Amino acid sequence: MPTLVMKFGGTSVANLDRIRRAAKRVGVEVAKGYDVIVIVSAMSGKTNELVGWVNETSPFFDAREFDAVVSSGENVTAGLMALTLQEMDVPARSWQGWQVPVETTDAHAAARIEEIGTENINKKFAEGMRVAVVAGFQGIGPDGRVTTLGRGGSDTTAVAFAAAFGAERCDIYTDVDGVYTTDPRISPKARKLEKIAFEEMLELASLGAKVLQTRSVELAMRYRVRLRVLSSFEEQNDNAGTLVCAEEEIMESNVVSGVAYSRDEAKMTLLSVADRPGIASIIFGCLSDAGVNVDMIVQNISEEGRTDMTFSLPTDQVKRAEKALTDIKGKDLNYAELVTDMDVAKVSVVGIGMRSQSGVAAKMFKVLSDEGINIRVITTSEIKISVLIDRKYMELAVQALHDAFELEKAA
Repeated sequence: MPTLVMKFGGTSVANLDRIRRAAKRVGVEVAKGYDVIVIVSAMSGKTNELVGWVNETSPFFDAREFDAVVSSGENVTAGLMALTLQEMDVPARSWQGWQVPVETTDAHAAARIEEIGTENINKKFAEGMRVAVVAGFQGIGPDGRVTTLGRGGSDTTAVAFAAAFGAERCDIYTDVDGVYTTDPRISPKARKLEKIAFEEMLELASLGAKVLQTRSVELAMRYRVRLRVLSSFEEQNDNAGTLVCAEEEIMESNVVSGVAYSRDEAKMTLLSVADRPGIASIIFGCLSDAGVNVDMIVQNISEEGRTDMTFSLPTDQVKRAEKALTDIKGKDLNYAELVTDMDVAKVSVVGIGMRSQSGVAAKMFKVLSDEGINIRVITTSEIKISVLIDRKYMELAVQALHDAFELEKAA
């Protein structure tokens, strides 16, 4: 039988009533003739509660025991989902990561999937099991200990299973009914997309759209896993949600498909840095070693052998970056001053149509200029243009760009 992967997030399994509702959706797909692999998250709020207990018990915790505790939330949901399906006369059983097995690296709390064994589950499918309910977010490390994949890891689990089992599709059920041209809370004109290309979704996810976890989109793009994002609270039909797929499946698309934003951005500038070969390597190597994720980078024109280096980073990594750069000042690196601006936001336009049409940047910059919004930093890629602006103008910028590129209209 064909295989379908269905993933239910924490809000979709937040209580027994919602688990029953999710189980009914699974039952519909079983009735269509699918063998179904269901990936479940912990009930909404449960992972945070478990993390809190660990932190209260042991501030400097053993990461292996951390994983043993926080992975338990998914185990509970998997068991309850399997029991609910059995009550509906659907042959189902629950699986923990080690039982599959989901083999991962040994980076506890941030493990990466290396291989998913298919033999055990396929054997049970052959024996008459119709649904395998798998605890998401977890696996087993080389040392035989339970590992977890980091926040959003259940999305990654779902896509990895779809790739390993050659699933027809991977449905991600969440509390939103698809991928929108921008955040509907900011622009009432935001439109739900019927389809979006992997590359566009990856850019939107990495730029602040929280519909899908970035690692899951990367995996889907690499293995060409068709994803469908849909709400577990809407009526079920075959055309619901948004399909994330290969570019070739999209007949026509707007030049710009979406406007993304991130308000949790900061800008740092190193003033009067020596302009010589290797200086950028020293700066960004130091930040990388400190676990700082740098995004936009600008180097000013050199004057008398000195230059300024500006970059953006998440606000919660500023102190880490400041410490790292302060520690090497006067040793590997000389600079006059380190200036931090915490009052900025990043706004981006994304679209595969930008590859073949010019003028997007010019239009974007004119729209922002007409609104009196000053651009601090600019970065571009083949299908994306991002700008750093004052945070107070973020919502205005998103609305203006959404209107200017007429994203409320279908292609």
